[in-house]
Amino acid sequence: MAPRRAAIQLDLRDNVATALVALAAGETVALDTLSVTLAADIPSGHKFALRPIAKDESVIKYGQPIGRATKPIAPGEHVHVHNVVSQRAVGQS
Repeated sequence: MAPRRAAIQLDLRDNVATALVALAAGETVALDTLSVTLAADIPSGHKFALRPIAKDESVIKYGQPIGRATKPIAPGEHVHVHNVVSQRAVGQS
């Protein structure tokens, strides 16, 4: 039986991955093309940065922008409402 994956990068263009289980700070997560050491605890279902994301840079998931970084985000950092503003429903009435 293959080992259970800890996280998934949905598209090679993504700059975030999604934790499939709760992950601990300091843990190194191996993905298909890279590995990242986590800077923070990441709850299951939450995102973490795969590479540096600059302030105002798009957060990419599914190969598409889903939000914008409100401050610089280092690899392995938790990517959530404290450092990203969502692009969902922006400009829709």
